[in-house]
Amino acid sequence: MAPKISGRNQLPGRIIELQLGDILAEVSVQVGDQVVDAVITRRSAENLQLKVGDPVTMLIKATEVMVIKDMP
Repeated sequence: MAPKISGRNQLPGRIIELQLGDILAEVSVQVGDQVVDAVITRRSAENLQLKVGDPVTMLIKATEVMVIKDMP
């Protein structure tokens, strides 16, 4: 059975870059024509066995979301 999650801001993509540091890992994911970067613990990256090319879902949790529009 697949787990369910309440988060609605889910962006499917593919890992294009993974940088493992001593404590943290930077994960770059191609989402459509955009790249979304996340910083997670190295332990989490290792537990998920992340590698370049893996399909993943970015889950965005934020207390604020801003909207920007160019004005004429």
